[in-house]
Amino acid sequence: MEEEVKTAQATLKYARISSRKVKIVADLIRGKKVDEALAIVKFTPKASSEIIEKLLKSAIANAENNHDMKHDKLYISEIYANQGPTLKRIRPAAKGSAVRIRKRTSHITIVLSEKEGK
Repeated sequence: MEEEVKTAQATLKYARISSRKVKIVADLIRGKKVDEALAIVKFTPKASSEIIEKLLKSAIANAENNHDMKHDKLYISEIYANQGPTLKRIRPAAKGSAVRIRKRTSHITIVLSEKEGK
């Protein structure tokens, strides 16, 4: 009889950053313990690290307050960034033409689980 693994998650939708940029930092912390992940994110000089840090703290708070999970057992079981809707803008270009600017958005999700045993 397998016991169900507790999970807690936090989601940020419509973040004004490309999912491609978020995935770089997400790959660094996937599978790590939360304290280690926070340290990595804090000292990673990327645009998305600030957003991911805030979301990770939210996921930790959700786990502790809503799901009665222990902080020292938490690790990042899943983290992914999917593409959100693209905001299309127009910029004037040479010879009276126009160039389309795509401002990309992303949906970021962090799922935390508890490690078994110690």
